[in-house]
Amino acid sequence: MTIKVESGDHCPLMGKTCIGLQCAWFTKVQGVNPQNGQDVEEWACAVAWLPMLAIENSQNTRMSGAAVESFRNEMVQRMDMPAAPERPKIENINITNLLEDNL
Repeated sequence: MTIKVESGDHCPLMGKTCIGLQCAWFTKVQGVNPQNGQDVEEWACAVAWLPMLAIENSQNTRMSGAAVESFRNEMVQRMDMPAAPERPKIENINITNLLEDNL
């Protein structure tokens, strides 16, 4: 036996039946559902969208944290490498002495 769960049309903000497009909170969301990867393009109450948007936000936060950690590990690895040897500095050369020696 399968039970189909459908959302009701009770508005938690007004305490009565949803007025749909007349409500400022009735919002169109278009994108990808973070739980199943299916495309989403539908109108619903902004309050009803909050759980799905919170899940997507958590996923993006985890991905950002992983990217920062990867960048940090790369920087630590590069800091452990020996620095390039310092090039010898060229000292001031007295050109007059060089010219006199070669004459």
